[in-house]
Amino acid sequence: MIIEQIYTGCLAQGAYYIQSENEAAIIDPLREVGPYIDRAERGNAKIRYVFETHFHADFVSGHLDLAAKSGAEVVFGPTAKPNFKAHIGVDGEEFKIGKIRLKLLHTPGHTMESACYLLIDETGVERILFSGDTLFIGDVGRPDLAQKAANMTREELAGLLYESLKNKIMPLNDDIIVYPAHGAGSACGKNLSKETFDTLGHQKKTNYALNLKLSKEDFIEQVTTGLMPPPGYFPLNVGLNKGGYESFDIVLARGLTKLSPENFEMITELEDTLILDTRHQKEFIKEHIPGSIFIGIDGDFAPWVGALIPRIDQKIAIVAEQGREEEVITRLARVGYDQCIGYLDGGIVAWKKSGRTVQSMESITVDMFAKLNANASINILDVRKKSEFDSQHILGAVNLPLDYINESMATIEKHKTFYVHCAGGYRSVIFISILNSRGFTNLINVEGGMNAIKQNNRFVMTEYVCPTTML
Repeated sequence: MIIEQIYTGCLAQGAYYIQSENEAAIIDPLREVGPYIDRAERGNAKIRYVFETHFHADFVSGHLDLAAKSGAEVVFGPTAKPNFKAHIGVDGEEFKIGKIRLKLLHTPGHTMESACYLLIDETGVERILFSGDTLFIGDVGRPDLAQKAANMTREELAGLLYESLKNKIMPLNDDIIVYPAHGAGSACGKNLSKETFDTLGHQKKTNYALNLKLSKEDFIEQVTTGLMPPPGYFPLNVGLNKGGYESFDIVLARGLTKLSPENFEMITELEDTLILDTRHQKEFIKEHIPGSIFIGIDGDFAPWVGALIPRIDQKIAIVAEQGREEEVITRLARVGYDQCIGYLDGGIVAWKKSGRTVQSMESITVDMFAKLNANASINILDVRKKSEFDSQHILGAVNLPLDYINESMATIEKHKTFYVHCAGGYRSVIFISILNSRGFTNLINVEGGMNAIKQNNRFVMTEYVCPTTML
């Protein structure tokens, strides 16, 4: 028996390869399916099943391409209604793979069709639980994403999740290994661990949601408290996973179209096309195409694309580091942004050689920022998350989290100069690039962000103080 966790850090997502004898199965595959097919070929195995734990919201799964290329059967949990051929399993149904079996456990709550898959080994022993978004390490799946589809409140879904955990998960043996669909960094939960697997017994002791002392009412309150609004692209990805999508091979071929500076300029001027620059922020600050926005491939690329580009059908033209174009297109497609129409052949170097204009972003060091802040009253925008801002921030700074820039930009006065910082210098450049593309010209980046600011020791900081409870 072979079990492999295939973890993708930029999405904090775990897919799984399972093989027994010459048969294999994949759980929750990513959009690009070549690696799974190659793995099965190396193991001299045929992929029999593609198991989906639910209709994913944070990425587009590769179930359709993988089924088409391997002949595997796609399996969903009960109540799922995909717009394509699939096997809709029933609670307790078992699927044979070589000498092992996967038992479907219907666990509604995160979504109505949510399912976990319990692996039973050659000797009949229950060994591994592939828990999807029902149970994470340190948390459980948020119950607010499927409200519209289920026609239920998040409290009602949380109640279903409580019953699923109590009746389907908690009775399982403590030595069972839990392999979830996500880890820390995913927006599918609020307190996910950095660990990507654990024993169920340890989770029973440490995961707040599995505390046997919690009443159903207390569970509902704890699971629903503190939930941030989900990224806007989540329901759009659910629609693609449920309704179908264009083959990744077609998406990749279109995105890998080489565009000369002349063609690049013509396409981006005549069509509704967004210029996305994915190079390092230092390169973007130094020079970039006017009107382009920055989301660097070396940061949390896919989640920020999903959060900040409202339409997944947006036409996108890429400016990338040479040799990384395919990586950019692949990672866009993972979150449903399939309309990449090509990339700038030769990059910024070719653009400048053609005589076309570039812009730079005004950026200052922390030392310069400290002198300005000491000698005058300046406008400071802190674009970190509210929780980061509440933990510690510069006295007088205004918090405008990057996550909600499309809603908050209306509060920024164009005629004023603002100094913008984040934690390390990545998000602030994204923030400024988006506003620059919409006509804001008085924004100055603070290099190194809060990490550098705290090392400077010349700023008056304020911290959130948790109120004490009198006993």
